[in-house]
Amino acid sequence: MNILVLHGPNLNLLGEREPEIYGTTTMDDINSHLSRVAEEKNVFLKTFQTNHEGSLIDHIHTERKWADAIIINPGAFTHYSYSLRDALAAFEKPVYEVHLTDLLSREDFRKVNVFDGLPNVMRIMGRGAESYYSALEELVGRVSNPTK
Repeated sequence: MNILVLHGPNLNLLGEREPEIYGTTTMDDINSHLSRVAEEKNVFLKTFQTNHEGSLIDHIHTERKWADAIIINPGAFTHYSYSLRDALAAFEKPVYEVHLTDLLSREDFRKVNVFDGLPNVMRIMGRGAESYYSALEELVGRVSNPTK
């Protein structure tokens, strides 16, 4: 199984930016943990972070044939990027949208999610870095138990 892990805007600042909200785990910590688990499970990962909407979309387009699934933290793009929504809809394979915090318990603008209603997108949020790890475990579980 090939999984593309995408980190959106400002996630390169994890561990430094508002640690009281986002925690002290860095993006490198998350990627390292995901890589270790993936290796144990014989899963191949590619990771990518950008602060630019078009770069994220281009990366999905470039890797769409390689990837069997995507784990994405779209950051602020969650609330307004219809072009990213269209790219994920065109992917037509499992996508796990992850968020470190529970968006529904935050500011009103964070409750808007343009990915709502996409049939291939599942959401895990509010578990800190564990949101990413749970998404990987669920994807691996789908492969070993296709009825999930």
